[in-house]
Amino acid sequence: MTMKITIETSVHAPIDRVWAAWNDPRAIEQWNAASPDWHTPRASVDLREGGKFCTRMEARDGSVGFDFEGTYTLVAPQRLIEYTLGDGRKVRVEFIPVANGITVRESFDAEDSHSAEQQRQGWQAILDNFARHVEHHA
Repeated sequence: MTMKITIETSVHAPIDRVWAAWNDPRAIEQWNAASPDWHTPRASVDLREGGKFCTRMEARDGSVGFDFEGTYTLVAPQRLIEYTLGDGRKVRVEFIPVANGITVRESFDAEDSHSAEQQRQGWQAILDNFARHVEHHA
């Protein structure tokens, strides 16, 4: 049985800004990194059920990189996105209105090559970068 990992962050911004930053390839290139020594040189998004996305993630020194890609299986605008990664793992992203903004909650199937804690920390770091980006780029 696949282990699910869930992370979340609060974003102090309206849902239209949160949704746009999550799904705009140019914005993704700005926030999608777990640490300063990584970056996203390109991203593509076809946000519809059956549509595909691809986010190129690379070490800034060029030593390693990979495509984070998958297919959207459910898109409920400004509420929910579900997708399946190329290796079959499933991801659910919820956008939950709260008093001072939006809680973004991601649940994903763990993979086998890194510990659950490493995966949790990496995905959480990216999610925290996302929140900072949205809050500081009005």
